[in-house]
Amino acid sequence: MEVNDLVNLIANVGFPVAISGYLLIRLEKQIIGLTASINKLNTIISTKLGVVIDYSDKN
Repeated sequence: MEVNDLVNLIANVGFPVAISGYLLIRLEKQIIGLTASINKLNTIISTKLGVVIDYSDKN
């Protein structure tokens, strides 16, 4: 592999990888918040319905 090929590879692939990494890091807090909200909603609904939820199956 020549130097020009390496430079082209970094230019074509490096930028999308950097943007994807930045977005994943930035959106991580929102994903965690949404997960917590879903768990709370699940608990509220199960309490209203009188259903017991077993969380021991979590990985």
